[in-house]
Amino acid sequence: MIRMFRSEWLKIRRSVLWLLAVVSPLLAGLFGLFGAENEGDFPWQEALSLMSVLHAMLFLPLLTGVFAAVVCRYEHGGGGWKAMLAMPVKRTHVFCAKFAVVMLLLALTQLLLLAALLIVGFAHGFTSPIPWHDLLVSFGGGWVACLPLAALQLFVSIAFQSFAAPLAVNVILTLPNIMVLNSAKYAPYDPWAQPMLAMLPRGSMAASALNLSLETLYLVVLGSFCVFFAAGLTYFNRRAA
Repeated sequence: MIRMFRSEWLKIRRSVLWLLAVVSPLLAGLFGLFGAENEGDFPWQEALSLMSVLHAMLFLPLLTGVFAAVVCRYEHGGGGWKAMLAMPVKRTHVFCAKFAVVMLLLALTQLLLLAALLIVGFAHGFTSPIPWHDLLVSFGGGWVACLPLAALQLFVSIAFQSFAAPLAVNVILTLPNIMVLNSAKYAPYDPWAQPMLAMLPRGSMAASALNLSLETLYLVVLGSFCVFFAAGLTYFNRRAA
């Protein structure tokens, strides 16, 4: 498993993925810089809500699909899967290593967004203390909520030989997020909407309107993650090289 992870690291260490991880935090930071205000009792949470609209609703699901597609791109070309699986490696280790790389890249994206939020707060001169607990719950929750989507996107990226096909599917299913997030009935079950739901600060107007507890959301997230991860791993173990 460690060797497989090192192999994946060598493939991506000089790739464009590192630049892509910066795009969403940068754009969300600019959005917060020009849109946030130093007013109200909870300026940090309000700035986070504003930045999450762009980041968690749009870019985070898109980046999840891009990361999953890129980590499989090398094997799709030139008989890469046959060469890899001809080596004495377990398919389970290959799948888990690729999934771990996707989640680490998403963790980096979340950390960069946290840094962007802090810059926005300092630039606007927020005087209230930084609510570290609320911020960690939001950013950590957004990362955890990406688990089922990452597993599903990795499954799709392995199944499709084309690099563009899984990306097209991801874009098509990301765009309806605006409508899905308005539905308290369906939003918790949509993997593309779950990161946004998890990142909404508890007590914010949007979170209160949905009337959705974190416990319920995480239960759905972990349940769907187990289903998608098991389905992807089973398919990968049974597919021909």
